[in-house]
Amino acid sequence: MKRNPIIVILILLVFFVISYLTNILGTLNPKVSESYTLSETMAGFLPFAFFIAYGVMSIPSGFLVERWGEKRMMILAFALSFMGALMFALFPEFNVFVISLFAIGTGMAVLQVVINPLLRVAGGEEHYTFNSVLAQLIFGLASFISPQMYSYLVSNIDQGNIEKPMIPLMTRLVPEQMSWVSVYWVFAALSLIMIAVVMIVKFPKVILREDEKVGSRSSFVELIQNKYVILYFIGMFAYVGTEQGISYWMSKFLSNYHGYDSDTIGANAVSYFWGLMTIGGIFGLVLFKLFDSKLVLRWFTILAMVCVAIGLFGSSGLALWAFPISGFFLSVMYPSVVSLGLNSVAKHHGSFAGILMTGIAGGL
Repeated sequence: MKRNPIIVILILLVFFVISYLTNILGTLNPKVSESYTLSETMAGFLPFAFFIAYGVMSIPSGFLVERWGEKRMMILAFALSFMGALMFALFPEFNVFVISLFAIGTGMAVLQVVINPLLRVAGGEEHYTFNSVLAQLIFGLASFISPQMYSYLVSNIDQGNIEKPMIPLMTRLVPEQMSWVSVYWVFAALSLIMIAVVMIVKFPKVILREDEKVGSRSSFVELIQNKYVILYFIGMFAYVGTEQGISYWMSKFLSNYHGYDSDTIGANAVSYFWGLMTIGGIFGLVLFKLFDSKLVLRWFTILAMVCVAIGLFGSSGLALWAFPISGFFLSVMYPSVVSLGLNSVAKHHGSFAGILMTGIAGGL
């Protein structure tokens, strides 16, 4: 079919929104813990509430997309995100927050399943690699911007800077001493806008190749008996756990152990982590052309481990930079695991992709 640039732009926008809503958790962690007086164990439960949705919904979403179509599923995903964000913004209680995280996580899991085949169809197979890279760059850009948005809202609401844009409205909407709840009003508005955009846009008919379809129960049984499938699933699980673990606890670690302000310096550290991951992704593309992907993955993994170790055991100045720099070296892991994994099997790539996406539950 002919290329559809409108759909490609929409998908890139969806990648931006997924990242914008997903990768804010680490920035929020210190304030959430303070507002609800959470123990470290309870604070660690929050990403579980979000990422368990990937474990539960990734494979079922593939079946539902084939039955209901991409447009309906995207509207459903953003509706879940909108309801989750609005529900918490209106009733900022801890129990509601946990439910909200699961609702938003479910919406993001559905979107991840929908947009990749749609990008191939709308952008053309010959441009799929370029568009995928562009999508990842936009994903990283949103992860960089999101903590900056948080810092802007929280700092200005707390300081009473009502002359700044959005601050007077947000000050009226959020409870006293809980300025961070303003982020969820932004999430609700963004999700509602996306529902309207998706409803307006006309979608092409997506015809999945046989190796892209989710497949039958027998295909999953066959795959999980393959040791390489299990290995790459563990790799995906471990990678997402590492990525989200660092980004989630970084701000709180810098605040607790080194005394850095979580609303400004901590939020910036999280922002730089995602920004450097984006830069690392560009650099990784060049390295993949020059060297074997396994070699690149091996060395970047070792250097990421060194950075995390320096962040944990180094001085306050070293920690402030070591954690964000680890994002640079983590950048090649996701595309490496996905590409090496899919190339390790001859068939049932759609089912295998569903298994790999379930591995995103490692973020819990």
